Amino acid sequence: MIEGELSEEELVRYSRQIVLREVGGSGQLRLRAASVAVVGAGGLGSPVVLYLAAAGVGRLTIIDDDRVALDNLQRQVLHETAAVGEPKAHSARRRVAALNPEVSVRTVEQRLDGANAAGLLAGHDVVVDGSDNFSTKFAVNDACVRQGICAVVGGVIRYEGQVVVVPPGAPCYRCLFGEEPAAGLVPSCRAAGVLGAVAGMVGCLQASEALRHLLGTGDAQGGRVLLLDALRPRLRAVPFPRDPGCPACAGAEVTATR
Repeated sequence: MIEGELSEEELVRYSRQIVLREVGGSGQLRLRAASVAVVGAGGLGSPVVLYLAAAGVGRLTIIDDDRVALDNLQRQVLHETAAVGEPKAHSARRRVAALNPEVSVRTVEQRLDGANAAGLLAGHDVVVDGSDNFSTKFAVNDACVRQGICAVVGGVIRYEGQVVVVPPGAPCYRCLFGEEPAAGLVPSCRAAGVLGAVAGMVGCLQASEALRHLLGTGDAQGGRVLLLDALRPRLRAVPFPRDPGCPACAGAEVTATR
């Protein structure tokens, strides 16, 4: 049980979600006590950071080693034109402070990889991955599986996106995609393009799934990938099984953080 009470300002700020039966005062206190790491402050990370901060998640760790560029701004709505050239992590921290000064933000200006993922992600309740490469996504998946942390992994290209939620003990990202694809096999957003609003939709789905996990609401089962097609448009949930030979989660012993 989360101890403490909400201030008058918090009761007003979060009133529209506190009235939700699944949230209430206890759920809001749970969000305030939560810690979420967001990997990538780009097209997916932008709505994730904004909505988690707005919802009152108490501690955010923003991991990004890149700088804001002019061609980011079409989809990376966390940043402003005046921030071009500034580290994305700094720009994100400033934006969160303006939106909700009660949220504590830690910034990490490093590229997350297999060598540092475990240390950077340890101690968080949820990790939301909005990176733009498979190497980082697999590193996030593997570290979260080993430490029993829920991972919410997103991807987007052109008009399509996907979200994979990996709660402790569920089939993981490697079960779905296997090994990292060879360089150049999957086109980048720079080469193939992406509609900014589609990145926003996928990031919002990631934020919603992260909040749902923190609150313990809805269907907690993993083993599904959410597929968004914004041209039709449609959203589908497609199940996938555990790979019995998965090097990350087959027979993994984990200690869940929740």
